[in-house]
Amino acid sequence: MNPGPWGILIIVVAILLLFGRGKIAGMMGEVASGIKAFQRGMTDDGKAVEEKPADAVKSESAEKSTDA
Repeated sequence: MNPGPWGILIIVVAILLLFGRGKIAGMMGEVASGIKAFQRGMTDDGKAVEEKPADAVKSESAEKSTDA
């Protein structure tokens, strides 16, 4: 039971009537900013993951030398 073009049109009109054009545009803006923040976080995490092991190794070796 696939909705035809008229069914899709009726659904779109019903959504516009319920939420209004401004609220839908605001929701889409929030989704876009969330996606951008996620992408920034992924690139930041990738850089941080590459840097952390080297820093961790240096700090661990420094702690071992001070403990001995």
